[in-house]
Amino acid sequence: MKNRTALVIVFFTIFIDLMGFGILIPLLPTFASKQLGISDFGIGIIVAIFSLMQFLFNPLLGKLSDKIGRKPLITTTLLMTATSYIIFSFADSFMILLISRMLAGIGGSNIAVAQAYIADVTSKEERAKGMALIGVAFGLGFVFGPLIGALMAKFGYDIAGLGSATFSVLAFLFAIFFLPESNLKKSNDVRISLKLIDIKYISKVLKIQRVGLLITLFFIIIFSIANLYGTFALLGYKHFNFTDQQNGFLYGIMGAVGVLVQGFFVKLAGGKINERKLVLWGTTLMMFGLGAIPYGYNFFGVAIVVTILSIGTGILQPTILSLVSKLSSENEQGAILGINQSLASLARVLGPLWGGFSFNYLGYYTPFLTGAFFTFVTLALTYYYLSTD
Repeated sequence: MKNRTALVIVFFTIFIDLMGFGILIPLLPTFASKQLGISDFGIGIIVAIFSLMQFLFNPLLGKLSDKIGRKPLITTTLLMTATSYIIFSFADSFMILLISRMLAGIGGSNIAVAQAYIADVTSKEERAKGMALIGVAFGLGFVFGPLIGALMAKFGYDIAGLGSATFSVLAFLFAIFFLPESNLKKSNDVRISLKLIDIKYISKVLKIQRVGLLITLFFIIIFSIANLYGTFALLGYKHFNFTDQQNGFLYGIMGAVGVLVQGFFVKLAGGKINERKLVLWGTTLMMFGLGAIPYGYNFFGVAIVVTILSIGTGILQPTILSLVSKLSSENEQGAILGINQSLASLARVLGPLWGGFSFNYLGYYTPFLTGAFFTFVTLALTYYYLSTD
C-alpha cells in the first residue's frame, strides 16, 4: 500500500469514534420507548433523522475534502459527534433527542471523507482491502461498543451518552495529533457546488457506466439493512423479552462476525475471487438472514440468524465500495464516494421510517421480511446486469 502508516492511523480514528456510536445505538430505541414514552413509529423518525442529515451532508463534505483536504473535515465532525452525545445525555423530550440525532448525523457524514482518505493512500489493486478496513473498524466498534454500553446502561442512559462522547473526543485528539493529510493534490482554485442536494451532479454520477448500477445496488442493500435499525432492539425487548444487555450482546455478535469476514475473508478473497461472485454470495446470505430474524425464537436462535446476516453484509459492503472506487476517476473519489454514501444515507432514512411504521401497524415480522424481499431484488439485478470485467 502507498502509505500503510496513514491507513493504520485512519483505521484507529474511525474505530475509536465508532466505539462511541456502538455504545449508544443498541440503547437508543429502548431509551426512547421506556424513558421518554415515544411510539415505535416515533423511534423510527428518531433513527431516520440521523441518516437524513448524512444524506444531506455526505456529498458536500466529500466535495469539500477534495478541495481543502480530508483531515480538517474529519476532526471537525468528530467534535460535532461528541457534542451530540452530550446533548443525548440530558435529553428529556422527543425534540431534544431529535436535535441530538440531527447533530450526530452531520458529524457522522465523515464516512465518505474517510473512504476518500482510504482511496488516497491505497493503490487500485489494494483498494478492496483498504475499504474493508472501514468495515473492520465499524465491526470492532459494534463488538466493544454495545458491550460497554450494556454495562454503562446499568448506571443510567446518561452515563452511556457521556461514555460515547468520551470516545469521540479521544478520536478527535488522536486525529489532531497523529492523522496526516492524505489529499496532497487538493487545490483551492477548484470551485465546488455548496448545494446540499446537487440533483444535476447526482444524475451525472448515476449515468456513469456500471458506477450507477453499483450505487443503486448499494442503496437497496442499505435500505434492507436499515429496516432493522429501529426495530431489531424493539423486537428483542417487546417480543423475545431480551434485556438491554442481551440486545447489546447481539449487536456485539454482529460486529464480531463483520470483523472476521471483512478482516480475513474479503482480504484473502480480494483479487482471487471474482467480485461479482462475492456480491452474489453476500446477497444470498443476507436475504436468508434478514428473513429469518423474527423466527429466531430465543437468544441463541437469533444469534445464529444474525451471524448469517453479518457474513452476508460483511462480504457485500467492502466489495461494492471497492468497485465504485475502482470505476471512479482519481480526482473525483471524494465526490463520487460522497454521492454513494449520501444515497446510502437516504436508504437509512427510508429504512427506519418504513421499519418503524410496519413494525407498529403491520406486524413485528414485516420490516425483516421487507428487507429480505429487497435483498432478493439486489440478487436478481446482480445476476442479470452486473459485470466486473
